[in-house]
Amino acid sequence: MTSVDRDVETATPRETAEGETPHPLRELSEQDLRAHTAEVLERARRRSVELTDAVDDDDLVKQHSKLMSPLVWDLAHIGSQEELWLVRDVGGRDPLRPDIDDLYDAFQHPRATRPSLPLLGPSEARSYVAEVRDKAFDVLERAPLRGRDLTRTAFAFGMIAQHEQQHDETMLATHQLRKGDPVLHAPAPPSATARDLPEEIVVPSGSFTMGTSVEPWALDNERPAHEVFVEAFALDTTPVTNARYAEFVDDGGYGDRRWWSEQGWSYRSEYGITAPRFWRREDGRWWRLRFGVYEPVPPDEPVVHVSYHEAEAFAAWAGKRLPTEAEWEKAARYDPATGRSRRYPWGDDDPTPEHANLGQRHLRPAPVGAYPKGVSAVGAHQLVGDVWEWTSSDFTPYPGFVAFPYREYSEVFFGPEYKVLRGGSFGSDPVAVRGTFRNWDYPIRRQIFAGFRCARDLRPGDAGV
Repeated sequence: MTSVDRDVETATPRETAEGETPHPLRELSEQDLRAHTAEVLERARRRSVELTDAVDDDDLVKQHSKLMSPLVWDLAHIGSQEELWLVRDVGGRDPLRPDIDDLYDAFQHPRATRPSLPLLGPSEARSYVAEVRDKAFDVLERAPLRGRDLTRTAFAFGMIAQHEQQHDETMLATHQLRKGDPVLHAPAPPSATARDLPEEIVVPSGSFTMGTSVEPWALDNERPAHEVFVEAFALDTTPVTNARYAEFVDDGGYGDRRWWSEQGWSYRSEYGITAPRFWRREDGRWWRLRFGVYEPVPPDEPVVHVSYHEAEAFAAWAGKRLPTEAEWEKAARYDPATGRSRRYPWGDDDPTPEHANLGQRHLRPAPVGAYPKGVSAVGAHQLVGDVWEWTSSDFTPYPGFVAFPYREYSEVFFGPEYKVLRGGSFGSDPVAVRGTFRNWDYPIRRQIFAGFRCARDLRPGDAGV
C-alpha cells in the first residue's frame, strides 16, 4: 500500500445496484459502526500477535523461504500501512516513523531481498505497531465516518483490517514453510455430516449480478456490480479431494504430457514436480508435512498446495476444465428463486463457524461435506473457506473499474500474468472473504493454501440442456 494525495472525494461507483442485497453495515448507528470496526481491528491484531509470538526472535528475523518475507518484516509492514492510512491520512496526525516508509514498501523491495534491509528488530517492531494502533483507535473515535469515500462507513479502517488479515494469512503460509517442531496448534475441523453428495451440480443458464456496488468494505477490483451472462454448466459439488487427486498422481498424471499446457509442462519439468507440495510417498502411502506435523494425507479433505498448472492438468485428466471466475461467482451467489446475488453462498448473513472453515480456527481444510449450512442456492458445498480455488480467468478489471484508493492495490496487477482465485481458505479471515472477493497470484504458486474444483460444459442428455 502506498499513500497518495486524495484532497478531493474519489469517484468510486455509487452504492446502488439491481440484483444485490443492501448491506447491513450501512444501517448501523455511528457508535455501533465504530464498535464493530474496533472489534474487527482487534481480531486482526490478536492473530498477528499469535503468529509472531509463537516463535522466538531468531525465527522472527529468519527468512524461512525466499518466497516469503521474514515474519518480523510482515509485522512492521502491517504497522507501517496502518500509520500511513489511518494515522497520517484519515487522522491528519504527524508521522511516527517516516524514516521506515521505504523499508516497508512492498513495491520497492522484493521478498528475497528483505532480510538484507535494516529492519526493525522484534521488540522495536512490536512497540511500533502497538503505538500505531493506539493512535489509530484514537482516530477511529474522532474521525467522521462519512463524507470522503475513504472514511464513509469506515472504509479505510476496514481496508486496513483486511490488509492485516491478508498478511496474517501470508505469515501462516510462512509458518508452513518453517522447519522445526510445531508451534501452532488448533482443534481438528468438524467431520463430514453431508454424505452421499452428488459429484456435480448444474448451474442454470442466464444472467446474474457479478461484483458489487453495495459492500461498503469491498475493494476496488470487486466493483462495480454488473450483469454477466453465463451458459449453463456443470460444477463439482465439492473441491477436489486428496483421494481423488491421488488417483491422478498414481495414474502417472505428472509424467503424461497430454494433460498439461505448454507452460505447465515446462514448469513441471523444470522443477521436477511429482505431487502436491509437502506430499511424500512412503511404503505405498501418501504422507504430508503440515505446520511441523508429519501425517498421512487425509483422503476426504480438499487437496491443498497445488498450483494453477497442476489444477489445470488434473481437470484435463478428469475430462473437465477449471471454472471461469464468472462461473464460480454465479455458483456461489446466484439464487434462482429470487434472481438476486447473495453476499455469501448460504445467504446474506456473515459467516459463522457452522457456515465455513475460516479464521485459522483449524490448521487444515475440513472434510468435504463438513458444512451443510454453507451450501449455495444451486447446491455447491464449501465454496467459501477451506482452500482458495483456482479459476481459469486472468485477473482483469470489471467494466467501469475505478482505482481506489491507490493504483497499487489492483490496477498494476491486471493482465495475463495472474490467475484469479476465489473463496478463501482455512487461513482467511471473514473480513477478507466475500462472495465478490477476488484473490490473484502467479499460476506457479504452491505455498499458498490453494485447491480447486472442476467444471465442464453440458452435454446432450444432461439435466438443464
